[in-house]
Formats: sequence, C-alpha cells, structure tokens
Amino acid sequence: MRILRNTDFRRLWISNGISGIGSWLLVIAIPVHVFQLTGSTAATGLTVALEAVPALVVGPWAGVLLDRCNLSRAMWLADLASAAAVALILFADSADRVWLVYVAVLAENLATTVFRPASRALTPAVVGTGEELVAANSLTAFSGSVIRLAAPPLGALLLTGPGITFVLLLDIASYLLSAAIIASIKYHHIAVKGEVVKGFRALKEGLRGVARSKILSGILIANGVFLTANAGATALLVPFTVERLDAPGQAVGYLISGLGAGFLLGAALSPKALTWLGIRDLLIVTQVATGVGFFALFNAPSVPWAIAAAALIGFPGSILLITAETTVQRVAPTELLGRIGALFFAMDSLTVVIGALAAPVLVKATGLPVALNVIAAFAVLAAPVTLLAVPGHPAKLSRMKHPTP
Repeated sequence: MRILRNTDFRRLWISNGISGIGSWLLVIAIPVHVFQLTGSTAATGLTVALEAVPALVVGPWAGVLLDRCNLSRAMWLADLASAAAVALILFADSADRVWLVYVAVLAENLATTVFRPASRALTPAVVGTGEELVAANSLTAFSGSVIRLAAPPLGALLLTGPGITFVLLLDIASYLLSAAIIASIKYHHIAVKGEVVKGFRALKEGLRGVARSKILSGILIANGVFLTANAGATALLVPFTVERLDAPGQAVGYLISGLGAGFLLGAALSPKALTWLGIRDLLIVTQVATGVGFFALFNAPSVPWAIAAAALIGFPGSILLITAETTVQRVAPTELLGRIGALFFAMDSLTVVIGALAAPVLVKATGLPVALNVIAAFAVLAAPVTLLAVPGHPAKLSRMKHPTP
C-alpha cells in the first residue's frame, strides 16, 4: 500500500500492532489467572472493571500533557511503563498477592491512556490530513481487527500450554520492541507557540474546543449513544448465545469471528466510502445499518444466522468508527488534538462502564429478549442524534492535504 511508503507512519503502524498484540494477549489470560488464584468471580470482575478507571479519571489530564510534549516520546515512555506494570504480575503467585495484579492493571491502562491519544494525534502529523489520513486509519483499524481476533484466543491457548509466566514475558517483550520502534520515528513535536496553559485552564480549553465545534461535539454525543449500546450488547453476548441460540457459551467466539470479518471488510472499503457521502450522511447510514445488524443478530434463529448478522454489524461499524476518528483528526485544532483525543477516549471508556452496568439491569426489568431489542433500538437512536447535532459535510474536510505545522 502507498501509505506504507511513509517511513514514520510505517514505524508507527508496526509499533501500534506490536503493542496491541501485547495488550490483547492479556485480555483473557489475566482474568483467568486471577480466577485461578482466588476462585472469586468478584475478584475477576474487579480486574476487568479497573481497566476503565484510568481513562475516566486521568484521560483528560493526559491530553493536556500530550499537547505540550513530544508525541513519539510519550508513546515509547508509555510502552516502557506498560512493560514495567506487566512485570509486576510475575510476582502475583498467590491469592494474597492478587493486589499486584490490580496495581499492574491500573498502571498498564494508565499508560494506554497516554499511548492511544498520542497515536491518534501523531498520525495526522506524519501523514497529513488528506487522503493518506483515511488510508492510515483504515490500515490501522484493519490490523487492529486482526489482532483483536487472534491475540485473545492465542493468549488463552498459551495460558493452558506454557503458562502465565510465558504469556507475561511475551507481553513485556512486545512493549519493549514497540518502544524501540517508536523511538526511531524522525518526527519531532513542534511545541505550540504562545503561553503554556496549565491545570484546569488547559483542560477547559480542550472542553471548549469540543463545545465550540458542532462537528466535534455532535460526533462525541452520537458516538456516546452508539458505543453505549455496543457495550450493552457486548455484555449480553454470552447470555444471548446460551439462552436465545441454545448454544454453548464458547460459541460466542464464532460471533466474534463474524464481527471481525465484517470489520475487516469495512476497514478495507472505508477510504472509498468516504468519497461516496458527506461525513454526516455516512455516519447516519452506518449507524442505521449497524443498528439493523443488532436487530438481525438478536433475533437470529440459529448460530449460522447470528454469525452472518455479526458480520453485518462489523462492516458498517468499522466504517463508522474510522469516519469518526478521521473527522476528529481533521477538525480538531493541532494545539488541542491531544486533549480532544483524550476526551474522546475517556468517553469511550465511560460508555463501556454505562453499557456494561445498564444491560444486566435492563434484563432484570424486562427480560432478555426485550432488553436485547431495546439495545438494538438505542444503537439506531445514534442516527437522529447525528442528524440533529452534526452539521453538513464542510468542503474544507476534503481539501486538507498536508500536516499542520
């Protein structure tokens, strides 16, 4: 692909992939390890819940820091911090030391709260804001989907084979290699001229940057609605598979594979999709299509039909997410991109918490079939929100071709 001729982006992409492999290897391995140590579902659930805390509490402040520092340096330092955090788990070899896992999970996700917004801000800096930005985001989403499909089951397989120590060492090595690659990027962040704004004032500037832009605020709100529904659906996948499809719980893996296949196809076609419709129209179309996919999934009569419906969700869903991210990178002022990216990341984490907590409550109140269809309807609700909150596609988004110095 032509985008890979850009040396700095190629290194950024490879580093993201390697770091992502390390992170996703532990998605299943760590909760399983905690359960093996403690035998407690509460302890295991706490491990998962702690993953969202740093983005919610520290994320916006991380954005303030990123707008005033070298982005590539922030990324490789975050990778080193992640490696050190994972190393702590090597010493959690009994139930009374499980607190080390909690500390490690918090520290690793704190580093991720820096790494991901920095990567989002660095991408347009090294490839520009024109067509190459769409290609870069699409390729990153494509490879990320492959990693999400392959790494978690690989981590589980390695856990039952070589064991948790091997998985942890492999994860540490991935972070160290990612840091080395990122450190070789030639791009150096150009500090924003003028007064260095600190503390709450800097944070308020980021919030104002979103509030003053109808595009950014509209996408933030509409994405919040959609991702909340997505989180709720994810939380109910296992009970849906067991109770509605009358299949074993591990059949969820087949649904995830269908979702991933659709996501891969959508990521490959997203550069073309962005030339077919304006930003608002494309967001609306993909939100409706994804919501229809949720209805098809939750009313599927069998596992094969559910897999096909999952692919129907993944295809427009990936175009939706890539379109939103590319638009944020193009619209956000360069001096605020770190803060705005961190705010969006914090919103993503908030929706995970809300959706995961609300879904079981909804099931208890209405029953599983009704709850699943309410969640699908909530996903479709993102479309009218987008219609009302996001303005029509401005021409300037098509004309941006070069990095902003």
